[in-house]
Amino acid sequence: MDSIELRKKIRNGEFNGTTSGAAGEKVQANIVILPKAYAFDFLLYAMRNKKAVPVIEVIEDGITESRFARESDIRTDVPEYNVYKDGELVDTVADITGYWQADFVTFLIGCSFTFEQAILDAGIDIKHISEGKNVAMYKTNVATVPAGVFSGGLVVSMRPFKDKDVKTVRDVTAQFPEMHGAPVHAGDEIELGILDITSPAYGEAIDIEADETPVFWACGVTPQNAALNARPSVMITHSPGHMFVTDIDNKDYRETQNN
Repeated sequence: MDSIELRKKIRNGEFNGTTSGAAGEKVQANIVILPKAYAFDFLLYAMRNKKAVPVIEVIEDGITESRFARESDIRTDVPEYNVYKDGELVDTVADITGYWQADFVTFLIGCSFTFEQAILDAGIDIKHISEGKNVAMYKTNVATVPAGVFSGGLVVSMRPFKDKDVKTVRDVTAQFPEMHGAPVHAGDEIELGILDITSPAYGEAIDIEADETPVFWACGVTPQNAALNARPSVMITHSPGHMFVTDIDNKDYRETQNN
C-alpha cells in the first residue's frame, strides 16, 4: 500500500492492525515520545544501545510532522499507541491528540519490519506475515547499557526460518544496521533467558517446525521495557507491531547511510 494512503487510513480509523507487510519497501519506525526533560537521557541510552534503539530521526519538541513522511502527524498516524505514566501502562489508544504536550520530543527508531521486505525479496517466507500474525517478541536476561534514568533488559523479536536459510537471512538483515541489523542470536532460546518460546511477552506465538531455527533480533520494544524502570512522568510509544510508516524506500535509506 502507498505510504501516504496507509497513513490516511490509519488516521481515519480504517486501518488499525499490525503494519508488518503493509507498506512493502517503505521504512517503518518504532516511536518513543517523551517530555523534553527526559530527551537527553533517552538519546544517550539510544546511543549506548544502537542495536536495540537505532534512532533514525528526532522530531523536536512540539513538532508533529516527520521530515521522512510528508503531511504526517505523529499524534494520529500510528495504528495503536501505548501511554505510560510513572512507568505504568495507563491507556492504549489510536489517537494521542488528547495526551499531546508542547514539550514532547519524538524519537523514530529503526524497525525490523523494514528488513522483512528484503527477506521476502530473497525468496524466503516469513511465517508471521504469511499467517497474518504479529511478530513474536520476548523479554531476555541480556542487560542494556544504562543512561541516566533509563535501563533494563533487551527485548527481542523472533522469526523462525528453515535451517538452510538462516545464513542468507543473517546476511540480508546485516545490510540494515539502522533497522537492528543482523540477528543477536539464532538457536536455543534458553541462552537468552527465554524459558517458554510458546508464550511471547508481546505479539503472537509462531510455531517452529523440526527443520526450522528460531532467529532473534534486537527489538524496538526495548525502550518500553526501560520505561518500567525509568518511570518518566509520561511516555508514549507504539503498541508492539503497530509502526509509523515513512515515505522513504528501504533502498534509498540504505544508500543514504552508506554515503
